[in-house]
Amino acid sequence: MKNGNADPHPYVGMWVTRDGYVRQELLPNGRYDEARGNRKSKSAYQGSYALEGDHIEYVDDTGFMADGDFRDGVLYHGGMIFYREKKES
Repeated sequence: MKNGNADPHPYVGMWVTRDGYVRQELLPNGRYDEARGNRKSKSAYQGSYALEGDHIEYVDDTGFMADGDFRDGVLYHGGMIFYREKKES
């Protein structure tokens, strides 16, 4: 996921399930960090991702591959639905 300029891709950032149990951060360097449960600092999965349009391909650090799609500002991945985390003001 290289876009050749300093602006991060619009999908970069934190995505969370409605209940907040699963949190997936898409980092600007093409890596992701997914945490589950109450401990925000505890990673469940880490790896790389690539974006092509509204489609995302994941490869975790063990080699497991998965994918997902962004539709209308929502991420559908692995049978879960993620919403962009709202920034606290």
